[in-house]
Amino acid sequence: MAVQPTGQRRPRPRIEGLADLIFGLSLSIGSIALIANPPTSATDILSHMAAFGFTFLILITAWLIYTTDMSVLPVETKSITFLNVPLLLLVAVVPYLLNVAELGNSALPPGDASSIKDFASSLFGIDLAGILVILALFAHVISLEERRLVAPEAAKLFRNGRNRLAILAVVMAVSVAPYFWQTPLFGVPLRLYVWYIPLISYWVGRAVRPESRTYQATDP
Repeated sequence: MAVQPTGQRRPRPRIEGLADLIFGLSLSIGSIALIANPPTSATDILSHMAAFGFTFLILITAWLIYTTDMSVLPVETKSITFLNVPLLLLVAVVPYLLNVAELGNSALPPGDASSIKDFASSLFGIDLAGILVILALFAHVISLEERRLVAPEAAKLFRNGRNRLAILAVVMAVSVAPYFWQTPLFGVPLRLYVWYIPLISYWVGRAVRPESRTYQATDP
């Protein structure tokens, strides 16, 4: 396979168009799910808006990292194509799991509703960990200097990103432990606070050191 010149972006393959569609549909599904559950109080409105805002930030952040990686990855290889399939599946179920964890089922007894929310939130933690693992694998492939996908200094940035994503994936996996659901903080399960860590890591890092969260192609 021909080596792509360092720093040069390549034409977008079809799978990237499919990925954009799935990311967009996931955002739409999240809003439709809220419309299907009309609020009964002002508190419900604020809660639903917060849930949608969190879903939006999770999907947009994942999409930004994904598009940065795909701008240099050789997507036509079997391994990259294979990794795209589970990634898009995990992205597609994000709004469903998050809405179940946030809305629950008011028709069930409180104990049963809480158990379902716990299970859905556990699955969401696993889902988010899986997304982070796959994005870390993309960054790992880019960081391999022998593949010369990016300049050496950019490869170092992708290695740092790989390590950061891997650590965040472990944190998300750990958050699945029952302790993080059974322990409240200001009336909210601790697990929900843990989910904000990847968002804080990305957006604070992007604000403080934008070069560590973006990749700018240079002319060959």
